[in-house]
Amino acid sequence: MTKPATQNPLKHLRAADLRGIAQLATQATTGVTHIAEGVHQSVWKTLGAPGGKAPGQARGITGLVYQSIRRVTQLLGQGVDTLLARLQPMLESAEDARPGTPEREAVLAALNGVMGDRLLQSNNPLATRMTLRYRGEALDWQAPLSLPQATGKVLLLIHGLCMNDLQWHAQHKGQVVDHGEALASSLGYTPVYLRYNSGLHTSENGHQLSTMLEQLVTHWPVPIEDITVVAHSMGGLLTRSAFHYAKVEGLRWPAYLKNIVFLGTPHHGAPLERAGNWVDVILGSTPYTAPFAKLGHLRSAGITDLRYGHVLDIDWQGHDRFHRKPDSRQFVPLPEGVACYAVAATLAPKRGTLADRLIGDGLVPLHSALGQHDDPQRSLEFAKTSQWIAYRTGHVALLSSPDVMRQIVQWLTPGHA
Repeated sequence: MTKPATQNPLKHLRAADLRGIAQLATQATTGVTHIAEGVHQSVWKTLGAPGGKAPGQARGITGLVYQSIRRVTQLLGQGVDTLLARLQPMLESAEDARPGTPEREAVLAALNGVMGDRLLQSNNPLATRMTLRYRGEALDWQAPLSLPQATGKVLLLIHGLCMNDLQWHAQHKGQVVDHGEALASSLGYTPVYLRYNSGLHTSENGHQLSTMLEQLVTHWPVPIEDITVVAHSMGGLLTRSAFHYAKVEGLRWPAYLKNIVFLGTPHHGAPLERAGNWVDVILGSTPYTAPFAKLGHLRSAGITDLRYGHVLDIDWQGHDRFHRKPDSRQFVPLPEGVACYAVAATLAPKRGTLADRLIGDGLVPLHSALGQHDDPQRSLEFAKTSQWIAYRTGHVALLSSPDVMRQIVQWLTPGHA
């Protein structure tokens, strides 16, 4: 009997990925050593034994052992990184024409969502850079632009946390669902997809996106008539942030923005991140568990921004993002002069207190996705006809729902009631 061919997971890797993985392994070993030493010292401290020079450090031979492990790990890591850096140009020459596989891009997107800020800070090759993409290729305004089928109606699709632009191409019961392609064929839009590092602060990505949209307006091959955004989850916060900073800086692109469709956007935050913040508090409450609180601190700035739905720099600058505090966001209304629509989802078959505030779509409560807040002055004013709820639908399923697609097409069809 012939054995089935085994799939090789390494086929998805590139030379730069190997460098990035090696760097992560070095950082992980160092981090685990810090945690182990912290637990060790916490136990000794309760017995009255003195510690090392810094909090959480052991002294004497024990401290020397931990210090040696860290130094050896760093030296080995630097050696491996130097070697791979020299080999990388030769290895990549054979990869230049090979696009990334969906599997690879999905893993990178998830990794960036969880710790993309750390990847960027350490210059890790796995860090995703923001790009606008057309038919799978990044738009390069420095090179001659060839978009023969471009129209004056630009549709920008923005993914959510831990996702990427390829995931707009989804399936429902064996049938392909792609909101971008549906709007292109039915309403004449040219779909452009944003890929970004969702582990960065929302406002940092907002600044970058605003700059990129200004470049798009300048270099688009035909006169732009309409920019419409369809944003999933965190992508909606990013859109509001970009519009805010564009208006502050007096940029041109907001004048072309006609519509924004928010799909499951946590305008007022997500309970799961607030629960994660409670875990930080609980772990840090005793000397034995305090070293493990560092594990909770691995989650990215993008994730902690979802606690309350931050969209501005002022929402996080000067604050310890792991310190529990009340919602102190600066209120940012919906973009003035732009038609805004909200799609919310719930796993429940109908609305109710539990479904609205706790269940929601599994990640985002209904009232948050609809912009509703207990304080009326902080609520986002979506018109009743601009709100739609998808029942028995999960957060990610918003991308593959034919019903959601039909609703978006109905809203964006000129002259719709």
